[in-house]
Amino acid sequence: MEPLAAMYPQDVEFAVISEIRDAALQALAPDVADFLEGGAGEEVTLRANRTAFGRWGVRPRPMSGVSAPSTATTLLGLPLELPVLTAPFGGDALFHEQGHLAVARAAAASGAVAIVPEAGTFSYERVAETAPDAARIAQIHPFDHFDVVAERIRDAGYAALCVTVDCPTAGFRVRNRVNRFAPDLTYFAGNLVGEGTPDVAEMFGRLVSHDSPAWDWDWLAAATGRCGLPWIAKGVLTAEAAGHALAAGASALVVSNHGGRQTDPAPAALDALPEVVAEVGGRVPVLFDSGVRSGADVFVALALGADAVVIGRLAAYGLAAGGETGVRRVFELLAEELRTLMILAGVPDVASFTPDLVARCDR
Repeated sequence: MEPLAAMYPQDVEFAVISEIRDAALQALAPDVADFLEGGAGEEVTLRANRTAFGRWGVRPRPMSGVSAPSTATTLLGLPLELPVLTAPFGGDALFHEQGHLAVARAAAASGAVAIVPEAGTFSYERVAETAPDAARIAQIHPFDHFDVVAERIRDAGYAALCVTVDCPTAGFRVRNRVNRFAPDLTYFAGNLVGEGTPDVAEMFGRLVSHDSPAWDWDWLAAATGRCGLPWIAKGVLTAEAAGHALAAGASALVVSNHGGRQTDPAPAALDALPEVVAEVGGRVPVLFDSGVRSGADVFVALALGADAVVIGRLAAYGLAAGGETGVRRVFELLAEELRTLMILAGVPDVASFTPDLVARCDR
């Protein structure tokens, strides 16, 4: 008698995301691992992001008839096989020599979109050439070189900008200070080339100094208007900020506290999501990041009104653990768990997510 097939896959290097995280942290030098894992201040916000997900539970719907849910959707006209994008985390070759080249290839193989960072190891152009189907959104900071960089982004064929609005200065990151963290800044300098762009020292001086002129919404509206591309405001935590972003012409918002790496203490991003969704009222897509660690977290964020989620640390874990293969495995596990919960909760497709699919729980 032939043995029955195994209940769970046996020939996979990573069975669950926690194994990917463990492998990533083991592969990295301690100070780089702290750079990845850490947050600002006492890391109250960092912990709050995870605690917030623990307050929600999925409401099962037995006998729903759903057996093959679709996770496909679109964002700003871009097709997504899974409502997940990768975040524009900088210094990516600190985690793996291929950095966002590997992330973008993994996103392309997974039918996802990569948000390519300004402070990355590789240029916008090189990432776009490597994975043109995935490298569709480019991140940019609202600094004085905005027009020059935005023109490069447009010429490289990107479909949209992602403007990080919550980073007029770098957060007070205690772990990095304790470690005297001093990485080679060229890991962050892939885009600091060409006429009109600052050098590495100048760029980081702007992020850590408190005497540079800070932009406001009017400046941002004027700059994005000149660019001519749709743009996403990343770093919105309040209805007030959402209103300002919409008035400035944003085509989408990302509810985010920068993964707990900027303001500390600050509200958990998940707690802020319903407020922002209510303010937006369906006028533009609302994305979510900060604290996502599983397909269940993706489910909860979608139920609470997000149109898609953005993964930063998860993508970096996959990158550090196994390069492109590791990031692809992150996407596979997120998709598998999300589809499982969609079946159990009777959700046939992404458009069918509603707040009544989840409930507040005391644990």
